[in-house]
Amino acid sequence: MERTEMSILIRQEEEHDFKNVEHMTREAFWDLYKPGCDEHLVLHKIRKVPAFVKELDLIACDDDRIVGNIIYSKSKVVNEESREFEVLCMGPIAVLPSCQKQGIGSLLMNHSLEKARQLGYKAVIIFGNPDYYQRFGFRNAAKYNIQTSTGENFDAFMALELYDGSLKGISGKFYADEVFETDAEELEEFEKGFPPKVKHVTDTQLK
Repeated sequence: MERTEMSILIRQEEEHDFKNVEHMTREAFWDLYKPGCDEHLVLHKIRKVPAFVKELDLIACDDDRIVGNIIYSKSKVVNEESREFEVLCMGPIAVLPSCQKQGIGSLLMNHSLEKARQLGYKAVIIFGNPDYYQRFGFRNAAKYNIQTSTGENFDAFMALELYDGSLKGISGKFYADEVFETDAEELEEFEKGFPPKVKHVTDTQLK
């Protein structure tokens, strides 16, 4: 448990927090990348799979109010000899919309990355905004000769060494846990547990 200078308490998520955190995540991602969102469903599913890293499931609290969450899962890089290397996949990370741009996401990132180092993990791989994540040391995964599972590289696909040289000798294709794959029926059923919310198409969404 750590209380920051912003009076934000960072602690491990507990089972009694789950529904509140899912609601907060839904609010954070709604209409952001597509009409509606599925990040709250992905979060719900991650906690139930072997890839889930419980120690790195952290929430940010402002008094009794949950204002942010970050979660990690185990993933792998597979090289040309079919050798597998364990790495971490970060996400989703969410901050309550009314509390965004106040440094809460950065607090969760820095705290969780330090904890991941202490736990002995080598690296973190993400899909995200380079302008935001480069401040934490993430670099294009091509720098480490790591590609997506389909053999691609692009700006949003990034890797972070948790200590100098930790990705040395690790290269190949990155595979996140299949928990990130959701389908429309699964999402529709899960949405029944949340208040109705209208979906919108916006200019900022992924095409």
